[in-house]
Amino acid sequence: MHPRARLAFSAVIISFLVLPIFALAVPTTTAVVARSNVRAGNFSSTNWSGYAVTGSTGSVTDVKGSWIVPAIQGECTSTNQYSSFWVGIDGFNSGTVEQTGTDSDCQGGLPTYYAWYEFYPHPAFYAIQNIHPGDVITAEVKVSGRTFIVTITDVTTGQTFSKNARLNSAQKSSAEWIAEAPSSSGGILPLANFGTVKFGLDYTGISSTNFATVGGVTQKISGFGANVQTITMVSQSGGAVKAQPSALSPDGTSFTVAWKSSGP
Repeated sequence: MHPRARLAFSAVIISFLVLPIFALAVPTTTAVVARSNVRAGNFSSTNWSGYAVTGSTGSVTDVKGSWIVPAIQGECTSTNQYSSFWVGIDGFNSGTVEQTGTDSDCQGGLPTYYAWYEFYPHPAFYAIQNIHPGDVITAEVKVSGRTFIVTITDVTTGQTFSKNARLNSAQKSSAEWIAEAPSSSGGILPLANFGTVKFGLDYTGISSTNFATVGGVTQKISGFGANVQTITMVSQSGGAVKAQPSALSPDGTSFTVAWKSSGP
């Protein structure tokens, strides 16, 4: 899901979903953190919005998250649009991403919802196909030695999926909780209007989310202080906001991301 591209002062990850069961358009996701637009841990990106926690190489060994699958707002037009929501390790400042999440898309004029997983450089695949807007999702990516284990659960329906892979080149240097605009080989695709996606305990009722383990210490997002990075999604031209993260909740566990425009 993540061929690697490089830009000056940017961490760029290109992801693609391999959808082997349905004849759907194949989205890709390009993770771009624009380091030239940084203010005290605030980053702009052409396709990420949310939060990251950074650490030294080898220090990040677990990330947990929960969110509510957002519903597509309004009618789907004839133009396909996509939005992805996930937790993962790496990708903010490294060349691999180990992640699992859900999509809320408009494909073929219809709202489309599914869960997926991916270990770059391998492709991404469906994890749970039958999910619905409003479902509560929990997800975790953890490391045991060089083996990464991703687990995603639809708490509402009880469906769960887990997969592992050995990745020798993973840096284990960041944890993320992200809303993302997918892209194709031709560039970033229109961001589907997902309204507002809600991450964390305050919205899902799932304890110990959103948490990460860095340097052997497990904490909620806010517990990592200066290593917490806030990411706002902006358009490729003009910098108009596409998706805006809220501040962290008073207990430091939760946040929302609000759709603003389709871009790209």
